[in-house]
Amino acid sequence: QVQLVESGGGLVQPGGSLRLSCAASGRTFSSHAMGWFRQAPGKEREFVAAISRTGGNTYYADSVVGRFTISRDNAKNTVSLQMNRLKPEDTAVYYCAASALYLSREHVNYDNWGQGTQVTVSS
Repeated sequence: QVQLVESGGGLVQPGGSLRLSCAASGRTFSSHAMGWFRQAPGKEREFVAAISRTGGNTYYADSVVGRFTISRDNAKNTVSLQMNRLKPEDTAVYYCAASALYLSREHVNYDNWGQGTQVTVSS
């Protein structure tokens, strides 16, 4: 079991940047693939990015390729999402998630979730 706490959300203007962080508790962080998902009001939760246990493989949603970067530090039990060139359509609650199974774009494969952090992109 991994407990996750996100931070770093906030209000930013279009074109700006934010860095989200997710701190994990427990000794098994490095055995979990990690993902970021987001959910906007009235919409389904959608995949944003994921990273393998060692950090050697990453997946991104097409909508964030070239703008977002996922990374992890297994020594510090953290995973981060650097978000650049933000757009109003990036506005959502962002969730960190852990999968004991494998690297995946599907939220059903993630069994541990944080409480979420709000990102609002607006002028």
